[in-house]
Amino acid sequence: MKLIINLTPTGMIPTKKMTPHVPVSVQEIIEDVHRAVEVGITMVHLHARDEKTGKPTYRAELYDRLIAGIRRFAPELIICVSLSGRNFSEFEKRAEVLKLEGKVKPDMGSLTLSSVNFNRQVSLNAPDMIQALAREMKRRGVLAELEAFDSGMINYAKYLEEKGLLEPPHYFNLILGNIACAQADLLHASVMIRDLPPGSFWSLGGVGDYQLMMNSIAVAAGGGVRVGLEDDIWYDPARTRLARNADLVSRIHRLAEANEREIMSPGELRKLLKLEAGNGSYGRVYKKAETS
Repeated sequence: MKLIINLTPTGMIPTKKMTPHVPVSVQEIIEDVHRAVEVGITMVHLHARDEKTGKPTYRAELYDRLIAGIRRFAPELIICVSLSGRNFSEFEKRAEVLKLEGKVKPDMGSLTLSSVNFNRQVSLNAPDMIQALAREMKRRGVLAELEAFDSGMINYAKYLEEKGLLEPPHYFNLILGNIACAQADLLHASVMIRDLPPGSFWSLGGVGDYQLMMNSIAVAAGGGVRVGLEDDIWYDPARTRLARNADLVSRIHRLAEANEREIMSPGELRKLLKLEAGNGSYGRVYKKAETS
């Protein structure tokens, strides 16, 4: 299997005070993604920020500008938008970006499969909210990017599939190292990979100092990687050098070369995930528009 590289350039936490390299404005994010595309990535996971305050925002207007700017130079790149519940609890806000259509329609939307306690904050994802977001994505032809922080969340994805709210093939981000979830070690990663629905595609991500470790394991084990300043602002676990997204992607390429892994193109992953071909046609066409 070729290597999926899923870039997470911004996230919700990093600020300019923490690192000057985090892209915050629409133009900064577009330019950062452009540099990463030139190095070689398969997909991008976007968080929009308010351009006056730098804080996370759900506003579809900003995602519209982000997606339009990226697709001017990368019309085939798979674009996922954040539907995070860390800062916004209302369904209408979390789902607003799913209204985008045409050339700015997102291919995927993130779906965290349970509530998550971070060091200082909670990301609330009640069962009715998860199901409502999954239903809305399916109705609008947007594939869920399934975010799992432990094996229980993977089990919940199987439950959603049984209810008809998710359809395979699935793509999972398995994110390890958070204080209240699966820890960043081989055993936890192996159990989560084992528990995935058959035929799922997956990438490993590591929180903070564990990003490089989990990315390295994924490259060696035949999976994909989730990489970027969202998960760690440091280039090295010793925290001697602040990272740039393009540098993190370049390091993944070196790991891939050492492991004789080719990088998967966006077009190749589109076919595997049954996404539209890109270049003006985006998302996934589902056989049934309505779900129970």
